[in-house]
Amino acid sequence: MVSVTFRVNGSDVVIHAAEGDNLLETARRANVAIDAPCSGNGACGKCRVKLIQGELDSPQTRHITDEEYAQGWRLSCVSKLVGDITVEVPDIASAYRSRMKVADISSPKELEIFNETKREIAEAGIEFGNNLSSVRVQLSEPSMDDTMPDNERLAWKLREETGAEKVVLTYSALKKLARVLRENAFDVRAILETEGDTVRVLDVLPGSDEKPIAGLVVDLGTTSVAALLIDMTNGNVLAKASTGNGQIRYGADVINRIIESEKEGGSVRLQKAVIDESIRPLVQEMCRSANLTSDRVYRMCLAGNTTMNHLLLGLDADPVRMEPYIPSFFHADPMRANELKLGLHPEAKLMLAPNIGSYVGGDITAGAFASMLWNKEELSLFIDLGTNGELVFGNNEFLMSCACSAGPAFEGGDISCGMRATDGAIDSCEIDIDTMEPHFTTIGNTEHPVGICGSGIIDIIAELYRTGIINGKGKFSREGRRIRRDENGMGSYVIAFKEDTGSIRDVAINEVDIDSFIRAKGAIFSATMTMLSSMGMDPSVLGHVYVAGGIGSGINMRNAVMIGMLPDIDHELFSYIGNSSLSGAYAMLTSVQSEEKVGELARSMTYLELSTEPGYMDAFVAACFLPHTDAQLFPSVQVG
Repeated sequence: MVSVTFRVNGSDVVIHAAEGDNLLETARRANVAIDAPCSGNGACGKCRVKLIQGELDSPQTRHITDEEYAQGWRLSCVSKLVGDITVEVPDIASAYRSRMKVADISSPKELEIFNETKREIAEAGIEFGNNLSSVRVQLSEPSMDDTMPDNERLAWKLREETGAEKVVLTYSALKKLARVLRENAFDVRAILETEGDTVRVLDVLPGSDEKPIAGLVVDLGTTSVAALLIDMTNGNVLAKASTGNGQIRYGADVINRIIESEKEGGSVRLQKAVIDESIRPLVQEMCRSANLTSDRVYRMCLAGNTTMNHLLLGLDADPVRMEPYIPSFFHADPMRANELKLGLHPEAKLMLAPNIGSYVGGDITAGAFASMLWNKEELSLFIDLGTNGELVFGNNEFLMSCACSAGPAFEGGDISCGMRATDGAIDSCEIDIDTMEPHFTTIGNTEHPVGICGSGIIDIIAELYRTGIINGKGKFSREGRRIRRDENGMGSYVIAFKEDTGSIRDVAINEVDIDSFIRAKGAIFSATMTMLSSMGMDPSVLGHVYVAGGIGSGINMRNAVMIGMLPDIDHELFSYIGNSSLSGAYAMLTSVQSEEKVGELARSMTYLELSTEPGYMDAFVAACFLPHTDAQLFPSVQVG
């Protein structure tokens, strides 16, 4: 056995492991979070650590220069233990979850969009109202002349108060009934769930308890998790929080997660990662903020993609990735929180937004509902940008959906200096056409950038192309102090020199990075064109394009068109609609009619499987150019 010490933000985590064990896997066993978007395949170069003491069997890879290797930098995924070691986990690798910028409703802009969505739903005739209620009752106290059991005494009173024909006491309510009744002189408050003519008693509280009946909304993304704590009586937001998905250290995309889940104990590890490391901490944080205990949460609605839903429930997700791509379910009947140990009231009902296909899940069903495409005559396109790109096209007469694998590039994966949207990430950029000097901003307005997130990559590539620094193939065609070439002639553009940032390396983007991103944007555009052409249409029919997702808020739409990611239509027709998945799940939680409508949309929506579409690969290849091999598709794009 060998001793491994992980030094994370000045604190040491020590674990014992066997000689020959993989360092990244050892970190995972020690619950040390190291960013590994490629799930340890040696492809992304993000899992770098610095060897402080001891030795590792670790080959030098293309991601680490000779200078960096001499300084002790190693990729943990290709490193094997040979003796006792101490390694430092850099902040950028370990803190990506806690500081991740997540599209929720934290900013005034996001809150405005959220409230506008609620207004549009109401104007469409959807009533907000749910089947949870709180009823205060004063019961007669038992005596030698009145020996009615406690449960019957409560049921009789509740039938009188609510008009219900049947009253059912849950086990958790029955268990505490005698104590609560007698401690409060039979003055109690019952938390009720009404289904038709039946009332279920979820909880029994002191009659004087006037704290809110809380509900929970969760947007379970592949990369990030956003949540809202809701007052179920009036729909008000009590608290909000967000974090990274704890599963992310097992891979940036759903395919790597599924592969990990098939390993021994993998399904349990992934389930615990999202529940114990993401959802439960968010619940605790929000409940503290609202001065509530987590057992006051009586309802939960979650929207996630098909794979995330399977991994959350601990289901076998492998058939999702294997032809003919059959999930265990599209629509799952509601279940109780105690079945998943979510840390809510044990009788809290968990609702999942229904899936549409193997790669179009409940997050898109909820998002499509929030976009209001289904209530408009004009033909519109809804795009949710992330690791997986999902699209919905249609109007009030029909809806069609599809999904494409954009890969991790939008979240910074497959990009040498790419990173997720955390503090220090370059999120916007302009380049002077004459001097080729950049002017950029960073998340958190940090003085020194440490990498580039998705919106920043879009801007940089668009600006490089606009200024003629790169050509349509993504190759460098100009020279200057910020243009560098390696021994093989591969070009790169330096946005921030290491001498200026105090970093170990330049923040730069190279031709391999650009090629990876071109393929990612090509996937989005080719999916759009394939879906439209399957209906005998083209982008000219679009009356509006709604963009959602964590990357969406920071996107410069003009630059997205410049690189050929979005169709070249009037820029006024593009709208960012925030975290539509969260908004849709909120509507489902607080409105029975919304829940029913989302289910209706899921059942009626046509799912287009791109992998079986004969023209999709041709469309994808054609889109792997700036902006496209067919320049006529982008008449507004001017370069040079």
